[in-house]
Amino acid sequence: MKKLTPFIFSCLLVLGAAACADTAKTTQSAPENPTEAVQAPSPKTTEAAQEDAESELRRRQLNQDIRAREQRNNVTGGDADRAVGDLASEVRSKLEANIPDGQLTVNAEDNGTVTVGGTVNNQQQLAKIEPLAKEIKGVKNVVVTARVAPPQS
Repeated sequence: MKKLTPFIFSCLLVLGAAACADTAKTTQSAPENPTEAVQAPSPKTTEAAQEDAESELRRRQLNQDIRAREQRNNVTGGDADRAVGDLASEVRSKLEANIPDGQLTVNAEDNGTVTVGGTVNNQQQLAKIEPLAKEIKGVKNVVVTARVAPPQS
């Protein structure tokens, strides 16, 4: 049993590290890379994403997740110790909660720069991206490569 426990923990750590390697995206159909070519989402895709994101339960979950991460970040020393994956995930959650029908991809760098790509349905949503991302502690610069691409009808 003494040899089995470290093995199990090691397996869980490796599995967790592999799972965290995915790019943070607000939807499954968002591009893999923020600099990819922009494609307008289909009406069905937009409707499904909007229904999920506009549900009150989903918004509460996202907001609680953001608060919990901020509290954890404050306990562990603030911006200096923030992991890049955590920063990208937190920005993605913030955008998902406030731009429910956008198809956005978020990448973060060690220096606090966050790149947001993909599509949103209108200019107002595009204008919300930078201020929302900067609300997250640790974000120093936001590069928005997202474009307006209304859903196809």
